[in-house]
Amino acid sequence: MSINGGLEKVPGTKYLRETDTYPAVAAGGAHGSIMLFAGSASKVLSSEIAQYLQVHMGNYERIVFPNENIFIRLKESVRGQDVYLVQSMVSPLHDNFMEMLIMVDALKRDSAGRINVVIPYMSYTRSDKKDQPRVPITARMVANMIETAGADRYITIDLHAGQIQGFFDIPGDALTAFHLLSDYVLDQNIPDLVVCSADLGFAKKARNWAEKLATPLVMVEKRRLFNTGQAEALTLIGDVEGKNVLLVDDEVLTGGTIVKAVEAIRERGAKDVYLVFTHPLLKDQAYDRLDGLKLKEIITTNTVPLPPEKVLPNMRVLSVAPLLGEVILRAHQGRSVGELFNE
Repeated sequence: MSINGGLEKVPGTKYLRETDTYPAVAAGGAHGSIMLFAGSASKVLSSEIAQYLQVHMGNYERIVFPNENIFIRLKESVRGQDVYLVQSMVSPLHDNFMEMLIMVDALKRDSAGRINVVIPYMSYTRSDKKDQPRVPITARMVANMIETAGADRYITIDLHAGQIQGFFDIPGDALTAFHLLSDYVLDQNIPDLVVCSADLGFAKKARNWAEKLATPLVMVEKRRLFNTGQAEALTLIGDVEGKNVLLVDDEVLTGGTIVKAVEAIRERGAKDVYLVFTHPLLKDQAYDRLDGLKLKEIITTNTVPLPPEKVLPNMRVLSVAPLLGEVILRAHQGRSVGELFNE
């Protein structure tokens, strides 16, 4: 978005940059020059980040042997360089996760100056505490594995639980797509709008939405059945009668929670319903469920790759590439990331 005076806002931030002197990142810094590598799950997003930074993509070879072992060979030297590996932890999850760990090991053994893993979507983040007897804290184990492989820093977007940052002993930047998504909604000038949290667990973040959009906040009270994993919406806390409703969440997997929430909202007399979330995991029957809801608009991001044929007609996919590109640049130059959000 261009601003008068030769400035433009970096999408997903509050930061205004000068358009005529940017980005100029080719020169080496304390950790060498930026080298950007794309994991198999994030090739399109990585290409957009490379375009934003005006750097070329690193070249490597990936082979999967008949025994399903993954082999990585770098096709250019990374010695002494500041390397950024972009890989979302998405389906096929364990192939992509192992590829990331193997890639980090290859970078370390080629003497990279610093290894930064950029994980737009981090999996296993719902397993963040021991809330039942005899269960693991898998999010902590995943953090340990990333560190043990040799990563020096991590960058991620919208962790399911903020405390997962404490599972890492390496520095990192836990970003949010809130500004990217909320700025888009603001630009739509939706009248008579009410923000609705898809469940009570998202209420605090939903309150941020309501404050920024200057709207009332309502919430869906939900119970998840343990044996089936399916959600059951019980009641709606607040008034939506005659209002347009913005339903907010962090990720959508099967769409079960969203279906129940939309049913509860419409039963209470709402007009149009909009859905916004960061991570479009969208498995199983999620597409048919979302399509069948006849939502006014579905707003999400490309932290999880969506094939063009899977993008619904009423779906708007916003790119997190400028946000990640700007954070990569600042991490490379040793500049404040909080400055992007006036922090």
